[in-house]
Amino acid sequence: MNIHEYQAKQVLKKYGITVSDGRLVEEGADVKGRAEKAAKELAAAGASLFVVKAQIHAGGRGKAGGVKLAKSVAEAGTLAEEIMGKTLVTPQTGAEGKKVHKIWIEAASDIEREMYLGIVIDRAVSQVVMMASTEGGVEIEEVAHSHPEKIFKVAIDPTTGFMPYHGRKLAQGLGLTPEQTKAAIPFFASFYKCFLAEDCSQVEINPLIITKQGNLHALDAKFNFDDNALFRHKDIVEMRDLLEENAQDVEASKYELAYIALDGNIGCLVNGAGLAMATMDIIKLHGGEPANFLDVGGGASKEKVSHAFKIILKDPKVKAILDNIFGGIMKCDIIAEGVIAAARELQLQVPLVVRLEGTNVEKGKEILANSGLKITPADGLTDAAQKVVAAAKAVKGN
Repeated sequence: MNIHEYQAKQVLKKYGITVSDGRLVEEGADVKGRAEKAAKELAAAGASLFVVKAQIHAGGRGKAGGVKLAKSVAEAGTLAEEIMGKTLVTPQTGAEGKKVHKIWIEAASDIEREMYLGIVIDRAVSQVVMMASTEGGVEIEEVAHSHPEKIFKVAIDPTTGFMPYHGRKLAQGLGLTPEQTKAAIPFFASFYKCFLAEDCSQVEINPLIITKQGNLHALDAKFNFDDNALFRHKDIVEMRDLLEENAQDVEASKYELAYIALDGNIGCLVNGAGLAMATMDIIKLHGGEPANFLDVGGGASKEKVSHAFKIILKDPKVKAILDNIFGGIMKCDIIAEGVIAAARELQLQVPLVVRLEGTNVEKGKEILANSGLKITPADGLTDAAQKVVAAAKAVKGN
């Protein structure tokens, strides 16, 4: 799960990390007036310049015209009105872009230096790794590719946690002065505490700045949370913005389906994450493009399978569907009943290829064969992939 920048700053603030003062303006009537009101409140607290920031779940907002500097209250209102409702296209949004529904107006900072600070889980060393770079304000992937020597890392042993020497090593890499290092060590420690306490999978502050007054300050932040731990964080769950998510993703989450929308035209309904990835791979091997990753799980019910089909068919790009099931806990006859129920209810028009193996496979095949529906059976994964790719290519207009 992701959250917006303004929400990320709320989380960081809980752990004593300094962030910019700001106000949220949401879409609706009189955006300009409400933005001016927000800027006036910041001006009353001492701000003379304002940054108007589009809030979308994607990086690269500034280059797409979603971050602007306002030199007056009136200009803040005008810029907010211009940005609200705009569709921003960045490398992380895809060609379709993301529409702006919320804007964050904050007091501008006196920036002396921009840096990067992040935490990830490094499975190669089975530890949390904190990273820092002198190249702040740009995407860390670009830095890693072009200047890997400018990224400094410390692996943190979970039994001992963050130690002062971790902070000193990062501060040395960043070229901080002794006085700045003294302030940076507790800052880094709070950042690590936040990562653990909020069950994050990734957190980054980009840029982390040093102000002209010599203070460390989180100017922008991004959080990714472990979805499996969200039951412990109702406050985080309440931050979820459904407008930022794919409609099918939202629908899938209601039924605890693991679904990710992709750019292809072959819908995939599979049980088991490994089998789902193998299914997508073999579709591509035979010249097709998967439209989604969808894992219904090992013990799905007839109803769950039916909902999965409905979600796949809501994607207008889907020209054919491959149902690839290995029956273990999940019996093939139950899958077959779910497939038929969904196909009848939705009056399925796209070609459907079904490959069943495992528990009650013969019974499942019999149910499909006697359904009276146009379902293409497949024997083996290669046969299934070849048939569904051919079916998708044969659809008129494809």
